[in-house]
Amino acid sequence: MTTSNPPAGLRERGARLWNDVTNSLELETHEELLLLEACRTADLLDQLAAQAEGAPLTVTNARGDEVAQPLHVEARQQRINLARILAALRIPDAEDNRPQRRAARGAYGVQVRGAA
Repeated sequence: MTTSNPPAGLRERGARLWNDVTNSLELETHEELLLLEACRTADLLDQLAAQAEGAPLTVTNARGDEVAQPLHVEARQQRINLARILAALRIPDAEDNRPQRRAARGAYGVQVRGAA
């Protein structure tokens, strides 16, 4: 297995994720790109958490409506994003089994109604 140093610009969590994955897996180029985006997303989540610390759960928008704190909304979206990227990487579990591969479905055959 080859290991590589974390790409420049990654912070603590992203660098740790990069090291953990690259120390245990051989990645192809497209997988490294996915891993890099996962690392950047992990770092972004840490930044959002730091900014949201102590912030109210809701804020008043320009129209005067009480809405969810935008930092919390963005964090939720980034958590979903991170989960999807990690699922796409199909990182093996402790028994070295990779999660099920999901293939795109092709078009279903055209059905002609009334044909006998």
